[in-house]
Amino acid sequence: MASTVRSAGLRAALTAARYEVLPTASIEAAVLESVPLGTTLTVTASAGKGLDATLDCAERLASHGYQVVPHVAARMVRDREHLADLAARLVGFGVSNVFVPAGDADPPAGDYHGSLELIRDLTELGRPFAQVGITGYPESHPSISDDLAIQAMWDKRAHATYVVGNLCFDPVELRTWVRRMRARGINLPVLMGVPGPVERTKLLAMATKIGVGESTRFLAKNASIFARIAAPGGFSPERLLSRTADLFNDPVTGVAGLHLFTFNQVAETERWRQRLLGPVPVR
Repeated sequence: MASTVRSAGLRAALTAARYEVLPTASIEAAVLESVPLGTTLTVTASAGKGLDATLDCAERLASHGYQVVPHVAARMVRDREHLADLAARLVGFGVSNVFVPAGDADPPAGDYHGSLELIRDLTELGRPFAQVGITGYPESHPSISDDLAIQAMWDKRAHATYVVGNLCFDPVELRTWVRRMRARGINLPVLMGVPGPVERTKLLAMATKIGVGESTRFLAKNASIFARIAAPGGFSPERLLSRTADLFNDPVTGVAGLHLFTFNQVAETERWRQRLLGPVPVR
């Protein structure tokens, strides 16, 4: 990909790209140092750290002027009362957008075994959030068949407002996935999930910081992700974006934006994004 993106749709997506961050002790300072105010930051949830870590981090980042999207992992929420309390706290510091994965808590903390039950309850609680995101899997989920993953999005469509694609490295897989969604009648906008310019050593160090048990589970489920990121010449986010740029210009596909997995390498991700944007192209 050239240093300056010329596709209008992809350029708009890069301009408004949201960054996924992990709620570690150092992330607030790293974001303040390198990420422009107004950027949308999604804050992950992990069974090891608990939802309070996610909410605390999101609240601090919001106080600085960032748009925050907390991950409310369903399997970490005890019951509807707990959900109502979480929603009240989030609304209280200005959150209007949440992302609801199932999460990896095993066993679940309470009533919710998946995200469908939780987002149904959000609807019954009066839809406290204008935007509710759910997960999609362009490349197969390690424990759910592709057909079931598509069906799950169909079941959730009345309660969600957008889909975030999990990490994907293959433009063919991505196109097939979007086509299957649309053929099934799932018309929610899609944010394409793409890893930023992740260095192998920093990525593995970050996995260690997340927590031994959690990183072990992540590696077990996503070994191919690490292999593809780490392999010399194996994966390039620029190459993936260049081969899917047309999707951002086609209203039929509904690919509406970018979700960048930073693995907390926010400074590197921001420099990379600005390099791709470059100056406004001359027509």
